[in-house]
Amino acid sequence: MSNSVIIRPATSADRADLRRAIVELQEHERRLHATRRPGEAIADAYLAWLEERAVAAGGVILVAVAAGEFAGFAAGWVEETESIAETPDSNRFGYVSDLCILPGYRGRRIAGLLLAALENVLAAAGITRLRLSTLAMNDAARRTYDRAGLAPYEIVYEKLVRGSS
Repeated sequence: MSNSVIIRPATSADRADLRRAIVELQEHERRLHATRRPGEAIADAYLAWLEERAVAAGGVILVAVAAGEFAGFAAGWVEETESIAETPDSNRFGYVSDLCILPGYRGRRIAGLLLAALENVLAAAGITRLRLSTLAMNDAARRTYDRAGLAPYEIVYEKLVRGSS
């Protein structure tokens, strides 16, 4: 399958497909955790933010096209922080904001192709580290990231705090 997959930068012609994928991704995560809002409620604003952020931070939105059909996308950019406790190369890293493969294309290793292409784009910008986050319960995504050579870096814990009032 990977031979017939094309990875390329998104264009304005991809907006409807990107929006559809954002809805899909949001709904998938919504099934995993109650903190996620409905996909249709956030899709337009999120896509606009994603496009703006990718451009502003030296990144890109990549799309995967399989046999002429939109199969998914990945978005990422360069993040720069000022953590006194971390090394300089750790304070400037490539951040993978979003990765979504539409249901009919999952299991074909397209996510790995998108991650590799995004890594290449961000490496050209001089980053030496790539980071992303996922919901803890998103086992399929975690397996994909493991296969792509990513390893857990920080783990965020959460507890729902009940008000005392």
